[in-house]
Amino acid sequence: MADCHITIIGAGPAGLMAAIAAAEAGVRVVVCEQMARPGAKLLATGGGRCNLTNMADADALMARFGRHGRFMSPALAVMDGPRLRAFFAALGVPTHAPDGFHVFPESNSARSVLEALVGRAEALGVRLVTGAEVTGLSRDGIETSRGALRCSRVIIATGGKGYPALGATGTGYRLAEQAGHHIVPPVPGLVPLVTAERWVARVAGVTVPEAAVWIDLPKRRRAPSVGPLLFTHRGLSGPAVLDLSADVAELLAGGSPVPIRVNLTPATPAEAWAARFDTWHRAHGKRLVRTLLAEHLPASLAAEVCRVAGCGDDLRAAGATAAQRRNVAAAIVGLPLTVTATEGFDQAVVTRGGVALKEVDPRTLQSRLRSGLFFAGEVLDLDGPCGGYNLQWAFASGALAGCAAAAGGPK
Repeated sequence: MADCHITIIGAGPAGLMAAIAAAEAGVRVVVCEQMARPGAKLLATGGGRCNLTNMADADALMARFGRHGRFMSPALAVMDGPRLRAFFAALGVPTHAPDGFHVFPESNSARSVLEALVGRAEALGVRLVTGAEVTGLSRDGIETSRGALRCSRVIIATGGKGYPALGATGTGYRLAEQAGHHIVPPVPGLVPLVTAERWVARVAGVTVPEAAVWIDLPKRRRAPSVGPLLFTHRGLSGPAVLDLSADVAELLAGGSPVPIRVNLTPATPAEAWAARFDTWHRAHGKRLVRTLLAEHLPASLAAEVCRVAGCGDDLRAAGATAAQRRNVAAAIVGLPLTVTATEGFDQAVVTRGGVALKEVDPRTLQSRLRSGLFFAGEVLDLDGPCGGYNLQWAFASGALAGCAAAAGGPK
């Protein structure tokens, strides 16, 4: 374990970008990765396609990270979406936005992104040490499973706890605590939800192209999360649910189930459904309500909506009372479900929680508690929705931390 100026812990997107930024400044860099290969989680992102950023401008991007979003401003000034795309283009990885918003490599391969990062780091002389678990911080460097390493600066870029099989084991939290940092309790984010209602298993695999989902609690009924929805054998998934899941996970940590509502047709209000039912009542009286509804929703889901509304499978349009018609309309635009759990960190794309932001200088991402210690990426208490937001933060924070750690270092 040769000495260096900067040691980076973690060879994911934040760590590799930090290594490149620091090495470009002319300092000696070592990256320690506990897995046998770098970038294991990066290879799995976006279903292997790697949605590495999006077309949102800096202000819009920060807004999607909630009340802590402004913390990102200095990092985005170093590496925003356009700069990130230019960076990869210069490495031979052109990008495109096939839907006009989500940005992918033109290869549609996460491997091309990883190979470009590793290749650039190696060309700059960065030493990548794999299979090296960092066990602690020392006064003059770090302790690892492969021996001590002396350095003047350390960047923790270990990620969160999502997908531990891909290396996210919470090591960064333990190291940060050793340095005196407070860790906001981690909960799974961008994770499928488990419901108390068992009927969801009967519609497992059904997708609603656009649904709206919200938490049905006082003071929590903010703007709904909108997007595709997927029913699973145990509950719900899909972007509309994943983007809300960290908020639900925080509430679940309090020990009680969390009620949610799902609007299966956000473009069609309850009044329009009520009018449609009145028409069915008059013009299609002999037909079953569930088969009429199946012209607008998947058949299995239409049947379950009728059951939730208290209408039997054999209810015909002519026999539906005004109250029953109102109940079905209400179920379509506000289907009630009770979340009892998430699928856990094993299925979590990101982590909500981590190193408290108030203890980190956003201008450099250096610890306010320990000089020479920096952070980058998901290890910090900052997470965003699906759609390239979290990878953009990983790359931007890595670039800032690498530059800041290298400033004033030996050449």
